[in-house]
Amino acid sequence: MNSQPEREYATQADYAEWVRESMEARSGEIVAALREAFQGVIRKEEIEVIVFSELTASELADKLLAFPLILKPLLLATNIAARAIERDLGIRNLNTYDCRLSKEEALSVSGYIKPFLPDNLPLPTLAELDRVMFADKEIRKTKGQWEGIVIGALNNNSNLTFKKSKFQHNGQAFELDAAAKDASGNILHAVDIKRIEARRDIHKRTDEIVNKGSHLKAAYPRANFGAVIYYPFISEHGNVRDRLQSPHVDSVVFAGGPKESVVTAVKLLLGKFKCLKN
Repeated sequence: MNSQPEREYATQADYAEWVRESMEARSGEIVAALREAFQGVIRKEEIEVIVFSELTASELADKLLAFPLILKPLLLATNIAARAIERDLGIRNLNTYDCRLSKEEALSVSGYIKPFLPDNLPLPTLAELDRVMFADKEIRKTKGQWEGIVIGALNNNSNLTFKKSKFQHNGQAFELDAAAKDASGNILHAVDIKRIEARRDIHKRTDEIVNKGSHLKAAYPRANFGAVIYYPFISEHGNVRDRLQSPHVDSVVFAGGPKESVVTAVKLLLGKFKCLKN
């Protein structure tokens, strides 16, 4: 039985210990399954292996200072995220893809991750981990830029200015992806921008749209509220419109990825709002 008192807030070491048994069990199962599944196409090769067990924390810190690029793959190998470093070490706003650490911070990080590193790891494996996660980051970044394209199209095709905004209703704070206000700061038009890429998310996301619209209309009864939606299942757009049938939602338009598709959709919405630029 563990004689140490339980901490109120867990550290990365606590989380790692809690999942250690199930993680090791799954790892064994995965290795066995891979060997059996691909037994006909497995071959042994001579590869470069990084032997972390031969490094001290101080030596690892020196390498982080000399080669900041290696931090991300090391964190991937240890299942440690930037938020864990901020929580446990107090190092804020760490860009794990382009880190700039002081000597003191490098020592702190290396001492923190060293116990989580495997004794050794093939260099190509570490590089592949980074490649996959970098691709994921860049894809998410590209998707995130779509909202900016929508806001840009709103401003380019309206005689009003749309930007992110917030409003309060019944003690709750709500954020609007794009809103246009009058000179007194009252919301005239508001747009919820939703990128929905899975069928299983559609009920939750449409409920969010209607809920936000109802609160907006309660706070600003004369405001228009609409949604610009990215949903790649074109045959189901009609069903989505039906789900969004509400006195709180004035316009629903669908846009694809290309800018031309966004502009076409935005013009339809602005026309319904009666603020389309001539």
